[in-house]
Amino acid sequence: MKRFAIPWFGPEMLLISVILFLVEFVRGAVLVSLMPIYGQKTLGLSLDIIGIAITAHYLTDTVLKMAIGYLLDRFSVRFVVQIGLLVSLGGVALFQIAYTPWLFITAAALYGIGMSPIWIVCLTKVTADQRATQMGFLYTVWFVGLGSGPIVCNILLDHSLNATYYLLVGMSAGGWLLSLFLNGKKATSLKPIPMRAQFEALGSQLKQMRLLLPGMILQTTGASMLVPILPSFAEKHLGITGASYSLLLTVGGLFAAIGLIPMGRLSDKLGGNKWFLVLGFAFFAFGLYTLAWALPFWYCLIIAMALGISYSAILPSWNALLATYVPPKQEGLGWGLLSTIEGIGVMIGPVAGGVIASRLGEPSVVWISAVLFGLIGLLYLMLPMRAWKGGLAAQK
Repeated sequence: MKRFAIPWFGPEMLLISVILFLVEFVRGAVLVSLMPIYGQKTLGLSLDIIGIAITAHYLTDTVLKMAIGYLLDRFSVRFVVQIGLLVSLGGVALFQIAYTPWLFITAAALYGIGMSPIWIVCLTKVTADQRATQMGFLYTVWFVGLGSGPIVCNILLDHSLNATYYLLVGMSAGGWLLSLFLNGKKATSLKPIPMRAQFEALGSQLKQMRLLLPGMILQTTGASMLVPILPSFAEKHLGITGASYSLLLTVGGLFAAIGLIPMGRLSDKLGGNKWFLVLGFAFFAFGLYTLAWALPFWYCLIIAMALGISYSAILPSWNALLATYVPPKQEGLGWGLLSTIEGIGVMIGPVAGGVIASRLGEPSVVWISAVLFGLIGLLYLMLPMRAWKGGLAAQK
């Protein structure tokens, strides 16, 4: 009997996926639960300081994406991922003694260093013929890890801070140990192209996708604004306990994870991304809008389901679209540059969310984020078709 196999999913992708899961589990637990809850309740830090720390994490993550993309085109995947995860492990370990704001921010910044390599490595493994499907799979792994981290962390934080901390350190160490078994080859086996020529090619790609750039920044800004305020918003304005908050995260993440691969396949089959993005952002904006009204818990569960499905429509299609703008033979640098542009919004969002929450309250952050996502959906609705086909045309 012939064994069933997925052509693009081999042992290497399995190993990378496991590392990605561990990395994102810890990231979700640290950013969504440990830093906001521990920082506010144990260390007594304000939401704006916590927002700055989260921005520091994304700042190092974003700034290094460009350099790591360049390094992946020249050094082995194993070397680059190992170094990054080792530094991140040091950042997680530092949280235990981060009693002062500057040390708390430093730990978050160090932790951000190791996040870039593994994700860019995943993106360089995506093939052109099944782009959205593979993106859907990678985002399923990413979303399950990112979503399960806060859920487990919230439950453990109610019982033992030390147990939570050692779990996250152990999983960070596990990801680093697994990276020792990665392929020793470069992300691409092609002869390196001179740096100047690479930047010229990338500059040309950015010029062609200039109509998409505002949306790239706005959508990451709108999402990251919510990170510092979600736990306190759930407790103070939705009136739910930590266990109920974990249930909301579980439901939203589960529906997103379930929808990612089917949505990716449907996008591949229909051969277009525009309506997946327009409708996805529109429904996501409406879901946040209704969530800000602090409805009863069972309504919030339905909203969480809708948000998860909307997100599953957005992620594979959006990244499949971006993939058409990555210059051939420069995948590491190309994804690094695009991730850096998206990271601009991620750097702005947490600080903006923390400051707005400190002055106007957490619901205001949710309202503003909903408005941003609504504007993004409207922007993509009005974009001409050349914005959706320019990357593909440029590579033919």
